[in-house]
Amino acid sequence: MTDRVGKAGLQVAAELVDFIETRALPGTGISAEAFWEGLSSTVAEFHPRIQAALDIRADFQSQIDAWHVERRGQAHDATAYEAFLREIGYLVPEGPAFEIETQNVDPEIATIAGPQLVVPVMNARFALNAANARWGSLYDAFYGTDAIGDLPSGKGYDADRGARVIAKAKAFLDEALPLQSGSWADVSDLSINDNALVASLADQDQFKGSREDNDKLCLLFENNGLKIEVVVDSSSQIGASDPAGISDVRLESALSAIMDCEDSVAAVDAEDKVIAYTNWLGLMAGDLEETFEKGGQMITRKMHEDATFIAPDGSSFDVKMRALMLVRNVGHLMTTPAVLTAEGAEIGEGILDAMVTTLCAMHDIARRANSVTGSVYVVKPKMHGPAEVALSDELFSAVEAALGLSQNTVKLGIMDEERRTSANLGECIRAAKHRVAFINTGFLDRTGDEIHTSMEAGPMLPKGEMKAQPWIASYEDRNVDIGLACGLRGKAQIGKGMWAMPDAMSEMLEAKIGHPMAGANCAWVPSPTAATLHAMHYHKVNVQDRQAELAAAGPRGTLTDLLTIPVMHGRNLSPDEIEAEIDNSAQGILGYVVRWVDQGVGCSKVPDIHDVALMEDRATCRISSQALANWLHHGVISLGQVDAGLQKMAVKVDAQNADDPAYTPMAPGFDGPAYLAARALVVDGRAQPSGYTEPLLHAFRAKVKAEG
Repeated sequence: MTDRVGKAGLQVAAELVDFIETRALPGTGISAEAFWEGLSSTVAEFHPRIQAALDIRADFQSQIDAWHVERRGQAHDATAYEAFLREIGYLVPEGPAFEIETQNVDPEIATIAGPQLVVPVMNARFALNAANARWGSLYDAFYGTDAIGDLPSGKGYDADRGARVIAKAKAFLDEALPLQSGSWADVSDLSINDNALVASLADQDQFKGSREDNDKLCLLFENNGLKIEVVVDSSSQIGASDPAGISDVRLESALSAIMDCEDSVAAVDAEDKVIAYTNWLGLMAGDLEETFEKGGQMITRKMHEDATFIAPDGSSFDVKMRALMLVRNVGHLMTTPAVLTAEGAEIGEGILDAMVTTLCAMHDIARRANSVTGSVYVVKPKMHGPAEVALSDELFSAVEAALGLSQNTVKLGIMDEERRTSANLGECIRAAKHRVAFINTGFLDRTGDEIHTSMEAGPMLPKGEMKAQPWIASYEDRNVDIGLACGLRGKAQIGKGMWAMPDAMSEMLEAKIGHPMAGANCAWVPSPTAATLHAMHYHKVNVQDRQAELAAAGPRGTLTDLLTIPVMHGRNLSPDEIEAEIDNSAQGILGYVVRWVDQGVGCSKVPDIHDVALMEDRATCRISSQALANWLHHGVISLGQVDAGLQKMAVKVDAQNADDPAYTPMAPGFDGPAYLAARALVVDGRAQPSGYTEPLLHAFRAKVKAEG
């Protein structure tokens, strides 16, 4: 049983009380009484309002289900369907043109385009890695990955591979920082004379300054708003063989990082929430540290300090060495046992996140180390339509009032990952026009919602074929076009989703340039190394200019295309195709869920059915479970086929995790909580609210924790 303490009519877990009163509140000027009263009044106002919003979601879903059931067997009438959605209020009227009015936005959000990391905040080491990923070695990124076409082999330094890496990096410098004549490969003198660079750039203004760092000369340049550091160290192994003594090329990489309390974590109780909040507080206060063993040595990791450079005019200036940190709260759906009402009901987890993550961020408002403008950046996921965005906006206004902050101190990130949001995106942005600082697309969650919303329309296409459907292109294009029409250019981020294969960097370099070309001024990457490689794309593409081109060209994509339902139109799949789809989805679900339920790991590299490592989180689990639930509902597959596929893939997942001493095999019993959770996500998937995986995952994980 959880020990609880009465606070302003709430029953609060003792460990949360201790964290708030001994760690989070000191230094903010807010008393414990004021905080708990503020939380209590916010819960009293918003808990019933959130429940009402969830009831509206369920009502819309019931009406859409009934519409499809009544027309089963008939050809889909897109015009009638759109009219129906307007009639029930699912589609809302569009108001007059407007532009967002968000103020005090940091340049990493408003004006500089670059990669963005998303990491589970419960893992302090990952969180620190992300915070410190503002800068990365291009030499290391090329050398240690397949980005130059192959992977390193053997141990020790491979001089031939090193030469290829150096040539590749200097070719990048030739593009990003062209010289008046010749190539960076031929430069023999990079010295500083009277604070000026001896070598001659085609645009000398690209040189910003220099600094000394442990006998190394670090030269700072800039292109498309992004900084580049060329490190000169003739005493190093690499620099000794370089004509100019260049030992490394470092790129400004992860400009921003989302510290995630949502999809990538497994936080089911007060103990878990306190871990998340403690790490976020440490990031905001600047004192988070993590000690771990690496290579037989104990290492303590902490946040990087800013670096001071000397400009050509002799003045000094600081350069940020840490990513701008945002925090992702949970959505409106889930409740938490960390705090109960006087009647014993769990409060909305999103309410608690809003209060506590904003409180923790007040430590940075005083320091201005993360946000130089004194803003707090909260990404709010899984909002359905403008009314729910307005609800979030009002929630944060209440939080600001409770914590004594100026209105709109909290900036809001709108994740465009539910169909009712993407269909009404302009009005969603309008609902938070004074605080919106971020919109993005998320293919996986958006696909999961597409399947669930249209569950009764018929059996859906196989997952891999959905990417070629009209609604996907419309979704991606409209997100950018509507964001630009609403004035986000130069004021906010327009983002794109994750590259899911962390070991496939060569493929990423080929494909992910499409994101800045699409007008996105940030896109998600799975690692600091990937951020360094993806940063090269923003040197090739000036996103501000690209956004201006797209805005002038006019809108792309249509609402009609967006509302196209990806059903199979009379297509018959072969037994082999069906079995392959079952196996693929079952393996993905099991590989993710077994770590979530048994070990509390919310996001990790999970081998797929072909043993290719993929970044998996609840979004990938949602699409796979909803895809199988849809086919089961429409008789494309039977319950027996589902069970056979799950059991076959459980054996494979067990084998893939055989080297993990903490792993509990699912076979041969197929009766453990992880396996049963995965099965329930499919068998009970149609009944889950919006097809979300959280309710079942939380229930099974809480049971595992309770049983020790």
